[in-house]
Amino acid sequence: MDTIIKIINFILLAGVIQGFVFNIFTIHITKKKVGWAVIYLNLTVLVLSLNNLQAWLIEVGFSTNNFFFKQLLVPWYMFISPTFHAFLIHYLRIQKTIKSYIKPAIIIFIIELILRIGLIAYAYYFLADLDDSIIKDYNIFEEIFNAIFNLFIFYKCLRIVFAKQHLYPFILKYDDIGWLRIFLKLGGFVLFLWLVGIIGFNISGERIVYFPLKLGTSLLIYWIGYQGFYRYHNVNDRISIRRSISSNKALKINEGKLDMSLSGQNELNSKHQKDFEKIDSYIIEKQSYLDPNLGLEELANQLDMSPTHLSKIINTYSNYNFSDYINSLRIQQAKKLLNDDSFCRYTIVSIGLECGFNSKSTFYSAFKKFTSQTPSEYRETTC
Repeated sequence: MDTIIKIINFILLAGVIQGFVFNIFTIHITKKKVGWAVIYLNLTVLVLSLNNLQAWLIEVGFSTNNFFFKQLLVPWYMFISPTFHAFLIHYLRIQKTIKSYIKPAIIIFIIELILRIGLIAYAYYFLADLDDSIIKDYNIFEEIFNAIFNLFIFYKCLRIVFAKQHLYPFILKYDDIGWLRIFLKLGGFVLFLWLVGIIGFNISGERIVYFPLKLGTSLLIYWIGYQGFYRYHNVNDRISIRRSISSNKALKINEGKLDMSLSGQNELNSKHQKDFEKIDSYIIEKQSYLDPNLGLEELANQLDMSPTHLSKIINTYSNYNFSDYINSLRIQQAKKLLNDDSFCRYTIVSIGLECGFNSKSTFYSAFKKFTSQTPSEYRETTC
């Protein structure tokens, strides 16, 4: 049992260190602009880390003879749901329609600290033998109240993600928020472990019932820290890239200068040649290739052609099948972005997704196929 406890305490401390490193990296080291979503994400990770650090100090036997500091348990967990909720509404850009719970959380936090300090002073000055039973009773009340408060806000987060997607259609163009659904499921399980810990501790008096909760919060530090920060900047990059592609004609593929082989066009009649020019111009002008869901039948309907005829024309004039033809356009667009100094700070994944690929792996595979280089290798020669 001692070995298991030591392992859990090690994981707990590792999660704390990881959380602090994440805070330092995102605020002081990264060159990305720090917005409110990142600030609240950092606060969520910070309060989780501080809460686990406090728990670790208790478990490893850290103590002081000073009665005040020994009894002063800071309720950092009070802020976990409010800060995540604030991150959520800023990430989804609905902060103007959904109110934040940060201010109420701060008020409650201050009141609880004042109450605790008052009870510590009362026990120190007025109770014989420094009887701390009144403080222990308060601990139970405080934890139950804070658990209910966090559950209420967590429910609000669930409502936003699972029932109010109509509030953020703009973000859904860039992120399917599947990672948020997974996080909320993990968060719900951790809240369940918290409730089990509260009930178990009040029945048994053994702090070991909190160990599953400590492991769960350590996992949350990693998940929300990495996923939240990565997704936030990925979405912001994609929004900026899409605006640039749409507004800056210099970033559009130049009609008439496509790297296509038209070796067979002399054998085709002029009607088929015009059909290909119509197809080519339409796809480039409408930037249809940027749509990751573009299919042969859909494009044929848009052009009022049969899918068979469209496929035949593309196969003959581009020397590619439909999929490779569309991907070749996407790669040309990606090369223009990767070759532009103003896009050096954007992630390669963001560029690939905004050029019409639906995943990092398909983008890298296609880029390698058409250029014999990876996007990273190509960028190294330009940025």
